[in-house]
Amino acid sequence: MKRLNINNINFSNRNIIIIILLVLIALFGSLAFKLYKSSESVFAPVPKYHFYMVAPNSVDPFWKEVYKGAMDAAKNYNVALEFNAPRFNDSQEEMKYLEIAVTSRVDGIVTHVSYDRDFAALIDRADNGGIPVVTIENDAPKSRRKAFVGSNSFMLGEEAGKIMIKATGGKAGIAVIMANELQKDAANQNLKLNGFLNAIKAYPDMQVTDIYNSKFGILSAEEITQSILNSGKKIYAIYCMDSVDTIGTSQVVVDLNRVGDVKIVGYGDTPDILRYIDKGIIYGTVMSDPYKMGYESIKALIEIMEKDTTSTFIDTGVKIITKENLETYRKSMEKLQQ
Repeated sequence: MKRLNINNINFSNRNIIIIILLVLIALFGSLAFKLYKSSESVFAPVPKYHFYMVAPNSVDPFWKEVYKGAMDAAKNYNVALEFNAPRFNDSQEEMKYLEIAVTSRVDGIVTHVSYDRDFAALIDRADNGGIPVVTIENDAPKSRRKAFVGSNSFMLGEEAGKIMIKATGGKAGIAVIMANELQKDAANQNLKLNGFLNAIKAYPDMQVTDIYNSKFGILSAEEITQSILNSGKKIYAIYCMDSVDTIGTSQVVVDLNRVGDVKIVGYGDTPDILRYIDKGIIYGTVMSDPYKMGYESIKALIEIMEKDTTSTFIDTGVKIITKENLETYRKSMEKLQQ
């Protein structure tokens, strides 16, 4: 009869005990984590509403700032916010996102408007389904949208005119480049033009001699500017109504070595535009307040949901950027990005 080896038994038992302890520790850790996640979800505030925002593109700093304002408002009001936009301007894709929002039956929609007529039909569909819609930057006044958040287009043009007076000393032949015709935003463009003309009308030596429409892919701002500067006409100032045309015009003025000779007043605050202002290539720009636009649009939806009313027009004011206030403006933007 063989004798048992006690040492082997003790060693085996120790191994078994260690394995059991490790399994128990793992099970306890897993259970503790699940309990923690469970308690976290129980005590986390459930969003009151689900809102959906549609923008024209996701790369423009302007729309990134709109998004930041909207997200800050969403956090403050305990709202779930979904943001969607084409990477680059594409009105058809923008409309698809708006259609998704309507079909998804979200609680409220904030949308930019590219095509007044086409977007209005979708906005009316949302309203028929009980979904309130707030428009931003561009409006669809003939639709059943509940509110518009943005700047007064006439005032934007008027402020641009005031900057042009300072830039030229009240004496200049001026060319105006109106924004991309594909946007079919004639009403807003005309209001900006009328505001600009109203500002300079008291200066007889300031005359708008030519007005152009930039058409993406056909007659760009760069080609228009080259045509203006090579025409032999006495045009020493150019007013651009959007950021793309502002950049395109500036690049041509640099290429043709006309910096300082031709004054540019434009729109927007992209990094390129701010750099051109700093170098004196662009005299100044005007723009809406994107952060305020985003924040106030969410606030308007909250008021509609909880009070069944809000202002039909929420003015975000006009921001003016020149070399005089450029550093102050940059610092304020840096604070917003933090």
